[in-house]
Amino acid sequence: MSIVVVGSANTDLVIQVDALPEPGETVLGGAFVTASGGKGANQAVAVARLSGAVQFLASIGRDHFGDDLIQKYRDESIDTHLIQRPDQTSGIAMIYVAKNGQNSIAVAPGSNALLSPAHIDGAEAELKKASIVLTQLEIPVETVLRLAETAAQNDATFVLDPAPAQALPDGLYALTDVITPNETEATALTGISIKGERDARRAAESLLHKGVKNAIITLAEKGALLCTEQGAQHIDPVAVKAVDTTGAGDTFNAALASALYRGESMVQAVVFANRAAALSTTRLGAQPSIPFLDELQAE
Repeated sequence: MSIVVVGSANTDLVIQVDALPEPGETVLGGAFVTASGGKGANQAVAVARLSGAVQFLASIGRDHFGDDLIQKYRDESIDTHLIQRPDQTSGIAMIYVAKNGQNSIAVAPGSNALLSPAHIDGAEAELKKASIVLTQLEIPVETVLRLAETAAQNDATFVLDPAPAQALPDGLYALTDVITPNETEATALTGISIKGERDARRAAESLLHKGVKNAIITLAEKGALLCTEQGAQHIDPVAVKAVDTTGAGDTFNAALASALYRGESMVQAVVFANRAAALSTTRLGAQPSIPFLDELQAE
């Protein structure tokens, strides 16, 4: 059994700036970094570092960016044989990172948009072996729906990171074992403006009403709220000095999946995910910032 991560893969082009540019504004940046990114790839790398048992199902173009990405995944001991290579440009993300750790990101999906339901069907034999399936919304939503259906048919735990926020098919909620929106995404999914924990609980309960089994609202420096049919529980944050929040959500989701894969309870998994995500914000870059399991065990 393993964790299968299905999702996007990009090359991140990162510029450090004093403050994020306003519309129409040009700012002078500092350091420039090229790094492997994409929410799916970030989560696959994080799972590899935190549990070691991961397959990555993705669509990566036949260009030098794509070749570099594949090699990096193999260096991380990620099983890459489910990755398709269409004659298309690979995904690219332009990222500004401010001194306060906040970021602004624009993504050109490229080959990620070609990851289709047919690709999920073609990987069904491998998906049958998965105990946990983790995905996001940087791939077509119809592909996400097919993936959820396949996971349900094979009794795999389906974890959905609903980012970037967008409307979801009603049928997807009932197929989702765990959903992990941040405050902005939870508002987009439920229409409930979140200004505090009470609002977060209302949003989480709304997601349960839609059919989700476990709703986790991530609250950045305020921790996370776990809501199930048994009730809601606030999970305390981990205090750190953040320098770059890029990829923190991906680290959270991967750490959550890794902990569940090890048989930990949902509460234990959220606590572990909070710790991993917090540590990732103390470093620059998405994948370079992802911690290894021994770092968290040493704390």
